[in-house]
Amino acid sequence: MNDTSPDYIEVGAPARRIALLRRPGRGPTVVWLGGFRSDMRATKATELDRWAARTGRPFLRMDYSAHGESPGRFEDCTVSIWLEDALAVIGAFAGERPVLVGSSMGGWIALLATAALMRERPAQAPGGLVLIAPAVDFTERMWASMPDEGKRAIAGAGVWYRPSAYSDEPYPISRKLIDDGRKHLMLGRPISTGCPVHILQGMQDPDVPWAHAMEVVEHLPGDSVSLTLVKDGDHRLSRPQDIERLVGAVEAMVAEHPRA
Repeated sequence: MNDTSPDYIEVGAPARRIALLRRPGRGPTVVWLGGFRSDMRATKATELDRWAARTGRPFLRMDYSAHGESPGRFEDCTVSIWLEDALAVIGAFAGERPVLVGSSMGGWIALLATAALMRERPAQAPGGLVLIAPAVDFTERMWASMPDEGKRAIAGAGVWYRPSAYSDEPYPISRKLIDDGRKHLMLGRPISTGCPVHILQGMQDPDVPWAHAMEVVEHLPGDSVSLTLVKDGDHRLSRPQDIERLVGAVEAMVAEHPRA
């Protein structure tokens, strides 16, 4: 276990090797759940790891299947697979009542994992959630806004290579991903977390509009929810001032945690 070589855990059947990095510390474990096609060494996760090192807090980050240092073929992956990856890592290493920090797709994974943990392993249900531009139900919204050429490619070849603003390589969007996403849609009914939630959202985000964050808040009627709108913030929220805001939100969530 160190910052350069990941540990691996085998998940699922057939087994997938999932890469993770662990930092020991005191108090509840902070768990990073990254976004679509992102990885555990990206800016926000790295800066949170530096905060954990400074403050002596335990920090856990991972790469989903076919992300970062976890092998796999992206076209074969689904929300169900990435959720299973996250639940396996949380179950093995996060301990009781972790604080989940989910970015973009990771915000959706965090909420799905929370529901599964509350139902199946309540002792490991999170003690707090920090969500950055949570892309809840993003596969369905992606399908709704997909150009006709994309829908034709998915109907024919089973995959569309979507151009990306964040990479020179297009993102493969498969029929399998879209169909599986429909099993996990959360909006349209109340979402229960059983813990405080803090959402950070850029108002200049072209990928997850700030109105979507407001919709997520409306679906969290029974929980303590804070929403921070960053007027000039984009989707990544990785500028120094954004990182400071994120670290402050996580630090506050940990400080309020009963195990802090």
